[in-house]
Amino acid sequence: MLIAEAPGEQEDRQGTPFVGRSGEILDRLLQDCGLRRDEIYITNILKCHPPGNRDPQEGEKEACVPYLKYETYLLKPKIIVCLGRVAAQRIISADYKITRQHGTWTCRKNCALTAVYHPSAILRDPSKYEITKKDFCEIVKNGQN
Repeated sequence: MLIAEAPGEQEDRQGTPFVGRSGEILDRLLQDCGLRRDEIYITNILKCHPPGNRDPQEGEKEACVPYLKYETYLLKPKIIVCLGRVAAQRIISADYKITRQHGTWTCRKNCALTAVYHPSAILRDPSKYEITKKDFCEIVKNGQN
């Protein structure tokens, strides 16, 4: 299960996560590690696009968390991967530092949790691609065990 912060404007319009350039990066990362998008479940903390593409506000996240909890209840994932800082700080730890902690693991309620750079961060800084690819391939390896 992959969890990002919120849908972008195009995702919100189309009702599908990661349809733009970030989606192309995500698809490439998955492919590089032997996965296809149809083999995983992708969701967001927020269920709609925040105005002005700003970070989600706490009240907005809190309003949507029951839906996210229900998704995880239904899916019972073995692994949850947070895409980016905002998701990691809501799901893993409020003080999560993506630059230092990406790819590290924690376990909660029989579920392994980790975080990687958000694909949009790779668009802004392509040097993060190889690090994120390594993290994704490690996630795939752990998921097969």
